[in-house]
Amino acid sequence: MDMEVRIAIGQVRRDISELVNRVAYGGERVILTSRGRPKAALVSLDDLEQLRNRTKGQRQTAWKEWKKKSERLNQIILADKDGVPPDIDRALEETRADLEERSAFISDN
Repeated sequence: MDMEVRIAIGQVRRDISELVNRVAYGGERVILTSRGRPKAALVSLDDLEQLRNRTKGQRQTAWKEWKKKSERLNQIILADKDGVPPDIDRALEETRADLEERSAFISDN
């Protein structure tokens, strides 16, 4: 599962052990933020190794493949919605609310 979450650096100080386990065993990627701005990331050793092994050409090829898939997905979504693009702002708000809810749940447990 390739999930990415954003965590304030202050929370990292409190929850570093939990975050490391989420990255190592849960497949998450944690973006560390300061004042809401991304500063660094926690990734698994597998992710780090993949990053180290990729050449520039591999990254460019992967980017082109991702872009083609993204464009195909966009066409499918538009066809499904009669040509009306989805409300991205609403989707982002719902996703952020869901992540905040999950974070609060994890903090409470």
